[in-house]
Amino acid sequence: MSFLSSKYQAFVTLLPQFDGIPALLIRLYLAPIFIMAGFSKTAMFNEEISGIARFMADPNIVAWFGNADWGLGLPFPALLANLVILVEFVGGWLLLVGAFTRLVSIPLMFTMIVAATSVHLENGWFAITPTNADISPAKVLTWLGSEKAEKSLENSAQTAVRLNKMRELLEENGNTDWLYEKGNIVILNNGIEFAATYFIMLLALFFIGAGRYTSIDYYLSNILKN
Repeated sequence: MSFLSSKYQAFVTLLPQFDGIPALLIRLYLAPIFIMAGFSKTAMFNEEISGIARFMADPNIVAWFGNADWGLGLPFPALLANLVILVEFVGGWLLLVGAFTRLVSIPLMFTMIVAATSVHLENGWFAITPTNADISPAKVLTWLGSEKAEKSLENSAQTAVRLNKMRELLEENGNTDWLYEKGNIVILNNGIEFAATYFIMLLALFFIGAGRYTSIDYYLSNILKN
């Protein structure tokens, strides 16, 4: 028993040498998401805009930020839209190389909080609606007596009926071999699931840093120590 214990302790002692790997994987997961989230808000796809203005927020995005009827209804929409582009696009590249990771995680977490509360919260948790109530994660919460989880399972059952109807219509009227070639159809719920997940991953980076041996931050810190 003592032999196994000593081997386990030796193994645990070695683990910190590899703690940069999970941080690296988190960064590689998040970086493309934020880079493209920022890029998609620019006017690069707007053919009516040219020059340096293409790198600024698209007018449609600015309108969505500012309009209270069908958008976010935020003050100073042009300023905020461009700040979000800066945070997401530049922040994504900094995450990719592991530079100023803890610092850049803060505004990125803030954008996730704003996105979750202002865009996704009213849609509940799931990004994509589960259509099998028997294996929905909400079922776990029903074991704890959650009424909202019960309603989620009811919604899953009702969604499954609608999804099956869509499939029937497609099979009757469409080329399903072609339609399903790239993947199956789902019901988009647009809940806070992704925003919350990204927030948790950013929070982890804030505490553990960009990673030993795998980031600019690690080598910068060694230079500053010396």
